[in-house]
Amino acid sequence: MELTINDKKIELNFGVRFVRELDKVAGMMVNGQSFGFGLTKSLPALKAYDPAVLSDVIYSAAYANKPRPTQKTIDDFIDNCPDLGKIFDEVNAEINESNAVKVAAKNMKA
Repeated sequence: MELTINDKKIELNFGVRFVRELDKVAGMMVNGQSFGFGLTKSLPALKAYDPAVLSDVIYSAAYANKPRPTQKTIDDFIDNCPDLGKIFDEVNAEINESNAVKVAAKNMKA
């Protein structure tokens, strides 16, 4: 999936590395120990159209871009997006098709 942010095409990837990056941004820390769960926490919030979570998901999925867009750049993009619902829908659709994430997403619906 691609987004255009500040006239730059940003490639978003929703594979295993995305899950690891999301764990860094949105995962659980207990007594300084990382327990992951970034995906588990983020998927329901993304389906509820939480813009902060959308920003975290886009940031995490943009890991391969050089330079990677900053969280502030993504926040500003979301704040000024004229059709934010479409972005949510596209990101959710991509996640549901990602080989690494689709099983978790499907099981969370049950």
